[in-house]
Amino acid sequence: MLRYVDLTIGSEGWGNVVIGPSLPFGMAKPSPDCSNRHASGWMPLPEPVDGFAQIHLSGTGGGPKYGNVLLQPFSDSMEERKHVQHRRSENIELGRYACTYEESGITTELTVSRRTSLYRFTYPENGVHGLAVDAGFFLSLDEDWAVNERQEFVGSEIQVLSDREVSGYTRIRGGWNDGRAYTVYFHVTADHPFTLARTWKGDTISEDLWQEDSGEQTGALLQFSPEVQTVQVKVGLSWLGCLKARKNALAEIPHWSFDTTREELEDSWRAILSRAELDASTPDSLKRMFYTGLYHAFLLPVDKTGENPVWNDGEPYYEDFYALWDTFRTTTPMMMLLLPERGSEFVRSLLSIYRHDKYLPDGRSGHWNGRTQGGSNADIVIADAWLKGLSGIDWDLALEAVLQDADVPPGGNQESEGRGGLMEYNTLGFLPYGVPRAGSRIVEYSRCDYAIYQLAKGLGRDDLAERFLRQSGNWKNMWRSDYEYEGSRGFIMPRNRDGSWPDRVPGLTPPYTEFPFTPVTYEGWTYSSNWDCFFYEGNSWIYSLCIPHDVPGLIEACGGPEAFRRRLDTFFQHPYFEVSNEPSFFAPCLYHWLGRPDLTGEVVRETILGHFSDRAEGLPGNDDSGATSCWLDFHLMGLYPVAGQDLYILHAPLLPGVTLHLDGGDFRIRTRGQSERNRFVRAVRLNGKDYPYSALRHRDIARGGELVFIMGPEPGPWGKEILPPAQEH
Repeated sequence: MLRYVDLTIGSEGWGNVVIGPSLPFGMAKPSPDCSNRHASGWMPLPEPVDGFAQIHLSGTGGGPKYGNVLLQPFSDSMEERKHVQHRRSENIELGRYACTYEESGITTELTVSRRTSLYRFTYPENGVHGLAVDAGFFLSLDEDWAVNERQEFVGSEIQVLSDREVSGYTRIRGGWNDGRAYTVYFHVTADHPFTLARTWKGDTISEDLWQEDSGEQTGALLQFSPEVQTVQVKVGLSWLGCLKARKNALAEIPHWSFDTTREELEDSWRAILSRAELDASTPDSLKRMFYTGLYHAFLLPVDKTGENPVWNDGEPYYEDFYALWDTFRTTTPMMMLLLPERGSEFVRSLLSIYRHDKYLPDGRSGHWNGRTQGGSNADIVIADAWLKGLSGIDWDLALEAVLQDADVPPGGNQESEGRGGLMEYNTLGFLPYGVPRAGSRIVEYSRCDYAIYQLAKGLGRDDLAERFLRQSGNWKNMWRSDYEYEGSRGFIMPRNRDGSWPDRVPGLTPPYTEFPFTPVTYEGWTYSSNWDCFFYEGNSWIYSLCIPHDVPGLIEACGGPEAFRRRLDTFFQHPYFEVSNEPSFFAPCLYHWLGRPDLTGEVVRETILGHFSDRAEGLPGNDDSGATSCWLDFHLMGLYPVAGQDLYILHAPLLPGVTLHLDGGDFRIRTRGQSERNRFVRAVRLNGKDYPYSALRHRDIARGGELVFIMGPEPGPWGKEILPPAQEH
């Protein structure tokens, strides 16, 4: 299956995926950084290349993070610290990146271990055989990002230790999560000696062999013998110190075999990707989309266990997730299904962060919580883990952590952790207009409360369970039942503190212009900032359907099944549906509660065929740490998770068959009679018996078995009933 992983899928357009090599959950992610760069660092030809930084994130939007410790081979002069060049050719593969520069003719190849990059530079006979090590480089160096999303240089240091070794660090603050300063330490080792070494600070190149940190960018220029055509270089990385970076490099790559390092990387991915085995008859294009999606799913979060500079409690430590607001819906459910041991470690890491930082994170990078885009979504991840039986987790601590989210206001730190507007939510039962993101937060807090209800009930805390089940209906307190728009009645709308419903609202930023608020209004960037608006990255059409924990209540609020069906048809036909953004992710599945899984399947099919492909522009938006890729992969299988509930929605798969090799046994999904014409489900059989329901429990999948979709040219009687959400563990 490795040959079907195409790292270029999602690299162009808005996907922002990283194209350099990485281990699953790996810390080192070296990749080329282009002068006109976005969050992944890479841009297609003919954009110039500054060099190759060692740390990147994949699929993120907003202001970039990381892009640290830049290496750049050169052949022109030891008198210049920057050597920007253009690619003549480029080769992007799983486990190996390679390119050849137009100006110098130098070929750069790179592969990676968990915390160490390995480079192979091939120089032409003519010119200097040089290598620049830039300790001050970082993403968004030259970009005009909003001040609270821009990375800022703090300091760097570099030292030439011998004729083969260089070490140092870079210290940067900010980025998308507006985090405190983080420090990346590095140790560079070459397999051939330097014949000349210089360093720089600011714009001054010196013959000194070290540059201490004085708040200026530093780096080194290294020159190899002209008789040496090929030079290999290891870059060990650490968040703890230069010696730890050196130790990481020696422990992970004790040799100089580029091919062996790549083979070990491939073995790591083979062990994960082989958990899902596609039927041999699957078209190659779908194989590429599916396996590349799984690859994207497990690039993040990053396993930094043993590399936490803030505390050391012996627990796993994962971070670099942007953010749970994106990933709780698809990525963490995929992890818990295919890699439950990793899922358990991730939840333990969330609880370790809570224990030391006093709140669960929604996003975290650079050892700093932030940003919280909507709800306290770690609550849903933890409930998911409980319902799916993940082991090794302190559930009493988990309940304590989610109650901290639900009961303790984060004060002025609401964009980093906890729940903003919590006092209003807990006293009024809604969030009055003027509380940032009040509309999206009422929806998300209600869903998070449902997650807490399930955990509390499972742990025998019926008093808490009753409270949070009641609070999970708070979305109804901002449901304006008399508001009608395009034939649909009832929407989540702004509400004043006194309970009144304004038709016009003032802007939340100067000049505070009053404007009409309708279900299609999105005031971000127009009447307020993206963080102060009423709905975060969406409008009322989208968020008024984002109630997966209480779909029967939503149907009632919309006027009953017939009105709900018309509303969904309008939503998808208009279309208001945005598959590129997470609040829309679950919407196609809502047809299931009307007994029409065939309509879910049709919307999903049209969306995948119209917005996804195996081309470079093959993702419809930011991959969001694998969330979009996992949306695709689940739906290709015809098996979509209801995050935070023990429920998977079933619909017509696009794959002819897939076997999931799970810890509890193989779970096989098969189709019979599937074709372009026979794309509707007529009947379903589970373990050889007729299965009339349009959803499965996690346990039915995790213990192994066989699910067969019997296909035909029109829908059959299957799927008129759906299983209720799990209420007991």
